[in-house]
Amino acid sequence: MKHVSFKSIEAAIKKVDNLDDDGLERLSETYALAQQTLLGYVMSAALEYENEELEGLLIYYYCLISEAFTQEGVRVRAITDEDIDAFEEPYFQMLDSYFENDDEETLESFCDQPELAQFMAMEISTEDDDGTALSDETATQLFIVTLAMITLLGRAITE
Repeated sequence: MKHVSFKSIEAAIKKVDNLDDDGLERLSETYALAQQTLLGYVMSAALEYENEELEGLLIYYYCLISEAFTQEGVRVRAITDEDIDAFEEPYFQMLDSYFENDDEETLESFCDQPELAQFMAMEISTEDDDGTALSDETATQLFIVTLAMITLLGRAITE
């Protein structure tokens, strides 16, 4: 399996963070159309968690992570409802084990995109340039949802 590298993540950050509002809207539309089922799944988390702050973060990281896969040059097939259904139970079992034992290896082996998983772990635990930090609740929710997205995209690589 092809792994998304830190170099591709950095290129994605540079691209996404330097877009104006119109450019960001076009990029998000492109990735929304390419992965409609995945985006619906990801965005449903903000409603489930009843966390409005999470919604904006999820859109940003959805675009950023999708762009990182593009920067890496990997092709990803569209995620289906069946992919998500088959993924959910083992994912939540892995999360229970991870939170119980705080074992990074469990997380990275399940996700199989170690650099993206490490990137998200750093993102949720680091203050922004302006000194703001996510609440523990929002950080945990963001990590759970983006890790699911990374895992699903990783498993859908067509090479």
